[in-house]
Amino acid sequence: MRIALTDPIEPIGEAILREAGHELVPAAGFGADAMRALVADADALIVRQKLPDDIVAHGPRLLCAVRHGVGVDLIPVERCTEQGVIVANVPGANADAVAEFLVAQMLAAARHAEWMHARLLDTGWGQARQRTAAATELTGKTLGIVGMGAIGSRLAEIAGMGFRMRVLGHRRGDAPMPAPAERASLPELFAESDYVALACPLTPETKGLVGPELLARMKPGAWLLNVARGPVVQEAPLVEALRDRRIGGAALDVFWEQPLPADHPLRTLDNVLLSPHGAGITQEAATVTSRVAAEEVVRILAGQKPRNFINPDAWTTARARRAALGHEGSAA
Repeated sequence: MRIALTDPIEPIGEAILREAGHELVPAAGFGADAMRALVADADALIVRQKLPDDIVAHGPRLLCAVRHGVGVDLIPVERCTEQGVIVANVPGANADAVAEFLVAQMLAAARHAEWMHARLLDTGWGQARQRTAAATELTGKTLGIVGMGAIGSRLAEIAGMGFRMRVLGHRRGDAPMPAPAERASLPELFAESDYVALACPLTPETKGLVGPELLARMKPGAWLLNVARGPVVQEAPLVEALRDRRIGGAALDVFWEQPLPADHPLRTLDNVLLSPHGAGITQEAATVTSRVAAEEVVRILAGQKPRNFINPDAWTTARARRAALGHEGSAA
């Protein structure tokens, strides 16, 4: 069978797919039209970029779309479910990478590392050293985490046990809060935290979650850290809060429009740390993610349910789609 790749994956993933007898087909470009062309004769799709909503209509043989990562907002899950295309993801594979990145951003904000580096090279030792007067420590500060999944739980562990920070957590539902986090409402979390880390999925409920009301609750020196998805934060009020110094700063790895436009106002501010959606990308995380994504594809194409089944309601329709395409095999 033919496995379409929206972007390259690690050699371990390629080897797993080839050993199972599958052919790999890389994308010829980037964007909606390239994705439509990619799936024209594909049986499976490994996803690392945004798919157009009509992707299934352009993939008559498509049996599954497996997210090379966690967030399935890149995939039109509802339409896949309607048409019997199985959607799976790889949760937790990059939790360490993202949690460590968030800690690095907090440290950079607290110690002004990037600023001092630039000034030392540009204006010399003395001016760079002057910034040490504004440095702070993480120990004893309060970290608020929105989204207590694998990433949020790991971050809470590092911050609470490693830096002795007080950790507040907010999550959907009433599941127990992982130690050492304390459960908090969103208003409480934003008001009491020195750092607010967004690690929640993008859903209709979280889109635009952080707007003027929550930003107004933040301490004047507090930092907002976003490794979730850009649309979780309303960018215009955030820019205003940063420009007016109503909050300390923001470390942003994701944005409403990616790549970040050259004329975006965030680029003009000196109290932001910007990165290109790279929080979850490390050699270790990429290896695990590629391996698990490839294993899920092999499992699905063999007629089995994926271990990380995003749209289980599609199972009956998926079996019918598979049978109509002349494939044998079903779940055990």
